[in-house]
Formats: sequence, structure tokens, C-alpha cells
Amino acid sequence: MSLQLTVPNMACSACSDTITNAIKSIDPDATVTADPKTKLVSIETQASEASIKQAIADAGYTVA
Repeated sequence: MSLQLTVPNMACSACSDTITNAIKSIDPDATVTADPKTKLVSIETQASEASIKQAIADAGYTVA
């Protein structure tokens, strides 16, 4: 499944690394591209959208 999520409080590359690691903690095979400039996170995953959003929230970020 392919997801495009907006994370308004992703500010830097460290933020994108944290979000990537949070997603990979629930789906190690996920492909994640997080761009702090556009605030977009593109994910190719087998995990549910709800679990991905929860992982990002648990990492301290807001999903718009």
C-alpha cells in the first residue's frame, strides 16, 4: 500500500530520520521518503494506515 502523509511539524533531516525509524519499527520492509521542506512523507508499506499514523504520533509528530 502506498501512503502520502503530511507531517507539519517535521522540521529537519533529524525529524525525517526519526519518522523513518518509527515507521520501520512496525514494518522493517517499508520504503519511506520523508522531505522536511515539503512536510510530505511517502510510504510504501504492508502495515495499515492507522498503525503508520500511530507510529508517527508516538514518535512525537502530528499527521495532518
